[in-house]
Amino acid sequence: MKNPFSKKNNCTQCDAKFSDHGDLIVHVRHEHHKTILKCQKCGQEFIHEKDRLHHARKEREEELRERSHRDSYPEESGTTQDRVTRHTSHFDDKL
Repeated sequence: MKNPFSKKNNCTQCDAKFSDHGDLIVHVRHEHHKTILKCQKCGQEFIHEKDRLHHARKEREEELRERSHRDSYPEESGTTQDRVTRHTSHFDDKL
């Protein structure tokens, strides 16, 4: 069974423990007057810059993974030779 008072939800400024990360965010904002950092894409809130950066890196990796998926680019389907042929068909062979 998962411990509701995990270390992830402990305040690093005092001994307060929370079962929910959102409660920890509210506590830090109001009790310690800390600036809460937000993800620019999804709005998730973070107390520490290192956590926000880790989250942003994971989001970026997922975005790149989705972009690189072949189903996202049907115009680039086919073999490499097919793509080369399509590309070179725009040029004249007159030299």
